[in-house]
Amino acid sequence: MSLERKFISFILFKEISTLCFRKMADNSSIVGGFAPRYPTYRLIIIQILVTIFLCINMLLIGTFFKTESFHTSARYLLFALMLMSDSFLLFMSDIMVVCTSLGFTMQVFVCVIFSTTVLLYNMVTPITLVAMTLERYAAICMPLRHAELCSTRSTVHCILIIHGISSVPCIIILSVFFASASLSIYKQNMVCTVNVFILYTWHNHLRSAVSQFFFLMMCIVICFSYYKIMKVANAASGESKKSTLRGLKTVILHAFQLLLCLIQLWCPFIEAATLEIDLNLFASVRYANYVIFFLASRCLSPLIYGLRDETFFLALKKFYRS
Repeated sequence: MSLERKFISFILFKEISTLCFRKMADNSSIVGGFAPRYPTYRLIIIQILVTIFLCINMLLIGTFFKTESFHTSARYLLFALMLMSDSFLLFMSDIMVVCTSLGFTMQVFVCVIFSTTVLLYNMVTPITLVAMTLERYAAICMPLRHAELCSTRSTVHCILIIHGISSVPCIIILSVFFASASLSIYKQNMVCTVNVFILYTWHNHLRSAVSQFFFLMMCIVICFSYYKIMKVANAASGESKKSTLRGLKTVILHAFQLLLCLIQLWCPFIEAATLEIDLNLFASVRYANYVIFFLASRCLSPLIYGLRDETFFLALKKFYRS
């Protein structure tokens, strides 16, 4: 495409965006953000990656269900929850990417259901990471109470609490959306993206503020756990020290996984800046963010976590050979 045609396309896009913004101000049209259609080869790459990551996650999930001893361990129950929520999120997000790339439209109320599910399970993983960190904190800093605090019954309650906390940002975003949107919006058709809830600029700011508040609280919990475990590690000796240091490395891994989730919050700001520069650059950056910070982070971190755990790794080899 020549430079002149690119410039004309960019001007047309800006004019369409301006028109949509005016309609949005009248609350007569949904503006869920610009959803680029990826070229065929990029869509194929995404499908290959999603298939590989889902197969890996299914292998890890199968190992969990095949090993009965994992079913009564809080650590492995929470790990399985993270695997299943990530796999479900990969599947749902892939459906939305395919629909967007093919230009498939759906009614807004259906898109709201899809987007709400994605937003919910996008929060489940980081909050599960915090719960897993607290489990390690209880095991190392409160060993006498660990069995009581991390029993199977307590873990089931913890899983329900995780979903309850994860739903809070969704409730806030949905409440603002329902209060701002007119009834006519729900009958309209649109290409579905998770930005369907953004009718006004301040909606985006609110969603970002809520997400960053939650991640700030999670970072504080992980830093607190790291500090307490480090104190125990400095005071320990021999085998106890080795065990404590392994727990410390696990907390660091959780912090790294949380960082990858946090980077996803900054991606929209980067994408918005590139949109002002060039349309093709915006599509490329959005594609790279999706592959690196969404797809890869949802699979590689659980895989590393599963492989570095000796007990789980042995069970994985046994399951693979069978």
